[in-house]
Amino acid sequence: MQFQHPEILYFLFLLVIPILVHLFQLRKFKTEYFTNVKFLKELALQTRKSSKLKKYLLLATRMLLLAFLIFAFAKPFFKAKDHKDATNELYIVLDNSFSMQAKGQKGELLKRAVQDLLEHTPENANFSLITCSDNYWNTDIKSIQKELQNLNYSASPFQLEQLLAKIKAHKSAFRKDIVVITDAVGLQPNEVKKSNEDENLYFILPEAEKTNNIAIDSVFINQTMDNFYEIGVKLDAYGDDFKDIPIALYNQNKLIAKTLVNFETKTKVINFTIPKEDFHGYVSISDTSLDYDNTYYFSLSKPQKSNIISIGDPEKSEFLTRIYTASEFNYSNYSLQSLDYNLLDKQDAIVLNELKEIPQALQTTLKSFVEKGGNVVVIPSAESSLTNMNGFLATIVGGIQYKALTSGEKMITKINFSHPLFSSVFEKKITNFQYPKTKVSFGISDSAPQVLGYSDQSAFLSAVQNGIASVYVFAAPINKLNSNFQNSPIIVPTFYNMGQNAQKAGITALIIGENKPFVVETKIGKDEIVTVKNDQESFIPMQQILNNKVKITCNDNPKIAGNFGVFNTNQLIENISFNYNRTESNLANANPDAVRDFKEISNVNSIFDTLQANRADNQIWKWFLILTLLFVALEILIQKFVK
Repeated sequence: MQFQHPEILYFLFLLVIPILVHLFQLRKFKTEYFTNVKFLKELALQTRKSSKLKKYLLLATRMLLLAFLIFAFAKPFFKAKDHKDATNELYIVLDNSFSMQAKGQKGELLKRAVQDLLEHTPENANFSLITCSDNYWNTDIKSIQKELQNLNYSASPFQLEQLLAKIKAHKSAFRKDIVVITDAVGLQPNEVKKSNEDENLYFILPEAEKTNNIAIDSVFINQTMDNFYEIGVKLDAYGDDFKDIPIALYNQNKLIAKTLVNFETKTKVINFTIPKEDFHGYVSISDTSLDYDNTYYFSLSKPQKSNIISIGDPEKSEFLTRIYTASEFNYSNYSLQSLDYNLLDKQDAIVLNELKEIPQALQTTLKSFVEKGGNVVVIPSAESSLTNMNGFLATIVGGIQYKALTSGEKMITKINFSHPLFSSVFEKKITNFQYPKTKVSFGISDSAPQVLGYSDQSAFLSAVQNGIASVYVFAAPINKLNSNFQNSPIIVPTFYNMGQNAQKAGITALIIGENKPFVVETKIGKDEIVTVKNDQESFIPMQQILNNKVKITCNDNPKIAGNFGVFNTNQLIENISFNYNRTESNLANANPDAVRDFKEISNVNSIFDTLQANRADNQIWKWFLILTLLFVALEILIQKFVK
């Protein structure tokens, strides 16, 4: 037991007063004579005994009364179990990612959590609220009531480690209580094990009643025909026992096609055929679980010819004329001596075909070309200077280098079917095609992803993605004297796709938050900007002027997925589409075991009850005051009834 005002205990010396009063009676006795005292002796003896008992009872009562009164004013208490954390600051981490759209016993998990916070948070409680999209520091429930009621789902997935880092960066002299409200979808144990010693973690884990969900994963060009595109819509089913659901395709909000999807397998691809025209729409399904992944927005531009230049001897570049035909490409070949550098900036792809050495001026131009989104294909010569080639590669891309030239026939047997270069080429994996081969080849550092590989696992063709551009590096010359690769069927899709500008011939569907750059062809002044907008939202992206192009990066914008346009003032430059990340679609990824080493709280109401019960000192001065009143009453009773 401890006292809030221990100095008052000095008044216990006042207990001497009742003792002195009882020791020194000031009353004087007077002798009375009676004619006959025989009958009074027994009565006198009893009276003296009763009087003596009454004095002792009154003495004890008054001493206890005074003692309890002094104790009451000293305010005694028992320290709380967690008294060291009594001054802790409270932080509430609220998961507002899309998985919280799932339905629990009382409705959507996020809406139920918000309602509980509004109903059960004490008005005088000070706390900080951190969500996936917003932060509210040192606030109270009344101040953020409107914001909580209007809280939207976040396009950013729930990443507890990053949110805890925000709290850690918020400097404070006090320890921290952190209450995390999440369904634990995608939560990893290592995210919570990194919490600091001055942080107390508590978890509220609302649970979805049903984990079945169907999501539109992606849309891609499955096949290109003369006048049509066949697009594929990939659907993922999470859970079991799905019924047939409708799927619809819209262009500019106009229904183009509709069909039913049945799920014999967990993954399904539905194909639609659309004209080779500008397409700015979406595909949608009717699924009652999560809403956010039921719609996928995409834009598709009318095919434009890609501009390609190859630099090298015309004889060695003849095979490219058969691939880059005039119907789909503007192709030309120049020797190094006749090259006009002013043409390079207007190209979509440049092929360096067996150059012995790359001049410094060309290296500088190609570096700028790659930064603006152009693809570069490097085919070495057996006489290429390693120092020159590696210096060039380090300049434009980094992470990939040539090793010494080696002789010996090597078979090209490995195809990376998952690489974007071959994403729509093969219907199934092929293992029995006629393998091409090379006679001499360079080694390539293993850090770059392989597109094609030799039978000894070394790389024949590597690719390095550099923002919006790709640099493709061959390990060997592919002229007919050194290789039969030109006679292999695989050469056509390889060079065809390396020469295509993805934005001119592919689907535009960016993921919000991935920060992938996007290049639009427009010429603007230094003081002008481009704007991305639709009827609901408008924002100014980060942008870099690249001569007749502008590279934009949207970061965490827009907030709501949809079809947008890129505008220069009021002039539409290009259509662009944005979608939410699908990482929250699989509700079976809920991992409550990740927090089993931490305290779990059943609901929001228990947060404050639990913290108050563990941190509030047990005040007992009221009991001493009650005892004081009790002994006052006891003294009155003694005075009245004890003779």
